[in-house]
Amino acid sequence: MKRMPTIFLGHGDPMIALADNELTRRFRALGERIVAGFGRPKAILAVSAHWYNARTFVQTDPEPRQIYDMTGFPKELCEVKYPVRGDAGLSARVLGAPGLDARVDDSWGIDHGVWSVLVHVFPKADVPVVQLSVNRFLDAAASYEAGKKLAFLRDEGYLILASGNVVHNLRRVDWNNPAGTPEADAFDEWIRAQVEARRDDAVIDYRRHDDAAYAVPAPDHFLPLLYALGASAGEKPCAFNAVRTLGAISMTSYAFGMDV
Repeated sequence: MKRMPTIFLGHGDPMIALADNELTRRFRALGERIVAGFGRPKAILAVSAHWYNARTFVQTDPEPRQIYDMTGFPKELCEVKYPVRGDAGLSARVLGAPGLDARVDDSWGIDHGVWSVLVHVFPKADVPVVQLSVNRFLDAAASYEAGKKLAFLRDEGYLILASGNVVHNLRRVDWNNPAGTPEADAFDEWIRAQVEARRDDAVIDYRRHDDAAYAVPAPDHFLPLLYALGASAGEKPCAFNAVRTLGAISMTSYAFGMDV
């Protein structure tokens, strides 16, 4: 069995679930290449920015509910169905991961940070999904270390998928701007340069960049990238969907351990 890749997806606006554009076609191609090159994953461990909690939680629900954790969007978005199963084996492996100190919490479910992109990556919803929370009490360095503690799952046929945004500033969102701003572009491109060079320490120390406060006013959407970096330490990344949208949202995504 080939070692499964690690993926970080910029999920952006929830309406991406309904879109058919270059970004979503790259998501679909990603899923096809994973299956063709590595086989269908046994299950997905999804680290979502939208499950930002007080500790490291993992789901054990065999049929996790789909959460529509957004407001102000058309009802068509809440009609999107992505009925995945959980995976008891994956949940148990996460709970037993040395040093991770994960606990069970089935009060959440599969949120839009996960299903809005997986409807494109694995549109048949035929790969089980287990969500892992982003622990808000872990800083960037500790989040990176948490990712390292999960890397062994890849050798067992599990796909690690982190979902967030390198740039995520909702106060600066401009619905009339299909691209980025100078600050968003500068930060996103700098992070990409560090990731591609595997200067992980620089990404961990992202706040030293002049535009970090603009790009990452809160860490919830950035930290999933650190989980992905930790789970893929030393591996060559492949960047895709490297654009900004709505002024202050980055869609830049990365695949580690595979080409896209």
